[in-house]
Amino acid sequence: MTTAASGSELSGSAPAGSVTALLSEGELTVLGRIPAASNAVLHCAVVHQGRRAACVYKPVAGEQPLWDFPDGTLAQREVAAHEVCAALGWELVPPTVLREGPYGPGMVQLWIDQPEDAPEEPGAGAGTAAPGAAGAPGLVPVGRLLALADAERPAPAGWRAIGLAEVPGGGTALLVHADDARLRRLAVLDAVINNSDRKGGHLLTTADGRLYGIDHGVTFHTDDKLRTLLWGWAGEPLPDEALTALGRLAAALGEDEPLTTRLAALVTPAELAALRDRVAALLASGTHPVPSGEWPAIPWPPV
Repeated sequence: MTTAASGSELSGSAPAGSVTALLSEGELTVLGRIPAASNAVLHCAVVHQGRRAACVYKPVAGEQPLWDFPDGTLAQREVAAHEVCAALGWELVPPTVLREGPYGPGMVQLWIDQPEDAPEEPGAGAGTAAPGAAGAPGLVPVGRLLALADAERPAPAGWRAIGLAEVPGGGTALLVHADDARLRRLAVLDAVINNSDRKGGHLLTTADGRLYGIDHGVTFHTDDKLRTLLWGWAGEPLPDEALTALGRLAAALGEDEPLTTRLAALVTPAELAALRDRVAALLASGTHPVPSGEWPAIPWPPV
């Protein structure tokens, strides 16, 4: 295992252009492999012109075949998810590029450090105060933005119901997520990119209050495959900021627009057309989607 050369450390708050250049052009050094991932996920350092950062490298050669997605396309989908998120005007996906690496072409994404502290309080990204899971009666934290609540009662204030979950001992609890503006934006993004694997472990929070979603390899399918934990706003009107962002994205997906050109190199023409259709449908309905009933609504395991 080797280490990177010294240099100034970049983070998610650095200017997007400088981070993209570092990830795209820097020298990658593999530091180790992240265990428990279904595909090859390598923890790396990247160095370029005196700047350095930690990053994740997922080589295409390390992708496991899936029955419903073409082989060797997950890295491109991760980059496409970042492109779409940026077009919405939201910094919810860490800077992500497609490039050559030590084990061939793959996705390289900025590493996001997470504070080692107690579960986060719901509402932290919405500018509202609500009791944290650790201090709320009857709530058991599951990660930083999820909790288990009494199955016989409505979701507590500051939390949104996801569904019932079995707990050790044969009991049942209500799985809830924080009623958080950052999560709500991510729920909109997932509907746009047709994310079929939004688990709790794919939600990263930082010490300065940022929220990031990661692992967007199984996205952009032409069939409705939305599978997520973020169903708490299902059927409710989209916030004004989401409608504005969707309108901005719809314009950016026009023919011959730069975003369309970049996405055309990452997903198929049919997938690009389906993306446009999903954006148009969200704008027409003005509401968060609801589970279709034709596909499992919640990923397993959920966290």
